Amino acid sequence: MLTRLVSRFGVLYNVGVGIPRRDFLLLAAAAVLRGEDRPNRDMLTRSVRPEDLEMPLSGFSDYLTPAEHFFVRTHVYVPSVNLNEWRLKVDGQVATPLALTIDDLKKLPAVELISVLECAGNGRAFYQPPVPGLQWGNGAVGNARWRGVRLADVLKRARLEPSAREILFDGADVPLGTMPDFQRSIPLNKALDPDTLLAYEMNGETLPVKHGFPLRVIAPGWAGDSWVKWLTSIRVFDQENDGFWMKSAYRHPGRPVAPGTPVPADRMQPVTSLRVKSVIAGPLDGAQLDPGRPTTIRGVAWGGEPITAVEVSVDGGRSWKPAALQSNQRTRFGWRQWEFPWTPPQAAYYTILARARDASGNTQPLDQEWNPSGYLWNVVPRVHVNVGDSAPAPSVTSQTTPQAPPPPPPAFSNCLVCHNDDVIHQQRLTRTQWNAEINKMTGWGARVDDASRNALLDYLDKLR
Repeated sequence: MLTRLVSRFGVLYNVGVGIPRRDFLLLAAAAVLRGEDRPNRDMLTRSVRPEDLEMPLSGFSDYLTPAEHFFVRTHVYVPSVNLNEWRLKVDGQVATPLALTIDDLKKLPAVELISVLECAGNGRAFYQPPVPGLQWGNGAVGNARWRGVRLADVLKRARLEPSAREILFDGADVPLGTMPDFQRSIPLNKALDPDTLLAYEMNGETLPVKHGFPLRVIAPGWAGDSWVKWLTSIRVFDQENDGFWMKSAYRHPGRPVAPGTPVPADRMQPVTSLRVKSVIAGPLDGAQLDPGRPTTIRGVAWGGEPITAVEVSVDGGRSWKPAALQSNQRTRFGWRQWEFPWTPPQAAYYTILARARDASGNTQPLDQEWNPSGYLWNVVPRVHVNVGDSAPAPSVTSQTTPQAPPPPPPAFSNCLVCHNDDVIHQQRLTRTQWNAEINKMTGWGARVDDASRNALLDYLDKLR
């Protein structure tokens, strides 16, 4: 049976009833005004519900990441926006509040730029001791050509009051349970930067739904938490925003702390600029190579500032040599692909390292500074390869039958209201960390009494 789409504030919801043919044709015509998602290819699923997808290492072979390979991060379920009813509202500390259609926006000067978009938690899986959250590897990142209008032009049209200090973004996505609505803000100087955009296209096509159709914030050089999707509201404040997603989430100590040390949110600062970083995309870790046969070590580097150099070591860091950067990729915010030709001289076990440097002279550390949320991982990447007959002997397979995990307690079902158990089973947390996670979830509406909490903690503690 066909279903009717009922609209509320421009967001479409299926209500499961039949519709007349005339209404269906009208809706079909309107569908051309909506962004379309291409099927994702070979992505690593970090969460089925809400959907979080990671790009595989093979994706780094593309300079511009196609939408079907671009990582997906969603805190909640993806809304479907009806462009005929959608409006971008601009209010707060402005003299002229606005309600703009997409056509209104497209009458402003169009701007294109290439920029990396990276989740602040990219690389979280590598932290030791482990930290809670989606256990991203290397691929919660992509590089795209964004087209839209300058945020500064929109704010100029709204006529900022002299008191304006902070710009708050909100999208069409709806929070789960009693979770706070996902809203992020940026300071006025970042908002007025000519490279901060409101994008309606990605790689020359209409912005896909999963990537924020019809409009998303582009905050180049900053982590993805500031790149709000499905944008519906811009509110100008005369002070820093004190909402949950600014005061309690996406925060970093800003200094080294001892691994495992909890840091109160009010003693941390918001995540902003990306750090200089590189990834070795080939050869793969554990690859078998032949002595005397040429190979190419290749990868990608990016950061909050332009990349100026990448060095490679094939002897575990004893010596370093410059890699060749792609000369036609000199952009302020896009990544740089690099290559290093290498002929292994003899059979041995080699450790390959890479380190990038940016325009301010920042380079990657050999050891990562731990932080309690697992943000901004940028340690020097390492790949180990066997050359010739140096491969280690195969390990002896244990004859012990693996023990089946214990059955989950009844309270476990409360954990699955907002997401699947894949999010839970990827964690490597201690009992204390799990207790903190339960506190957060109960604060967002999960029902767990004291007796159920203990049973739940016993179960979760055995999943490591």
